[in-house]
Amino acid sequence: MDALEDIVDRIREHLEDKNAARDRALKQSRTLIRHCSLAIRAVHRDEKDVAADHLAQAKLLVDELQRDLEPYPDLYHAGYTQDALKEFSEANITAALVAGDSLPTPETLRVEYAAYLGGLGEAAGELRRRVLDLMRRDRAEEGERLLSAMEDIYGMLVTVDYPDAITGGLRRITDMVRGVTERTRGDLTTHTQQAELMKALRAVETRLG
Repeated sequence: MDALEDIVDRIREHLEDKNAARDRALKQSRTLIRHCSLAIRAVHRDEKDVAADHLAQAKLLVDELQRDLEPYPDLYHAGYTQDALKEFSEANITAALVAGDSLPTPETLRVEYAAYLGGLGEAAGELRRRVLDLMRRDRAEEGERLLSAMEDIYGMLVTVDYPDAITGGLRRITDMVRGVTERTRGDLTTHTQQAELMKALRAVETRLG
């Protein structure tokens, strides 16, 4: 029975270390999500340096999270960890699309494919917000570019037809992307028609003196 005591002591030590790693991961995930949220807010405010700083801080946390959880793959693939990595993907994808840069890849971001696809879908929601802001600034042409990106995202996501257990609930996100894309298309079309009407009215007023 002495061997049994040794076995249980080793297990207890392992679980103690694992529990500590879990507590750290929860804290790191919360901080990571906060940096990603602040980065997206900065993108909408055209504060590029602020956004870049938050994304850099988020990248450090991702590296730290992955390093700490390497001995515990089940914790790394837990919901709270993958949700944080999805937010990280969303923030980087949103920043790239708004700036007109190339999309970061899952390999560049070092995130799981399911988290990347989820972040890609969530980014479409942020693009709608950006398009609405551009419409208020009379920058509909740039809004058209982002709408095209939203349509491309939906067109790709709808082809990823696998069980939610594999994709992390991607079907729900894809349905959301379809909805925000359709509403954005309608809003942008209405805005463009109104702008053309106003332009025609001003032309008539000018001719009439």
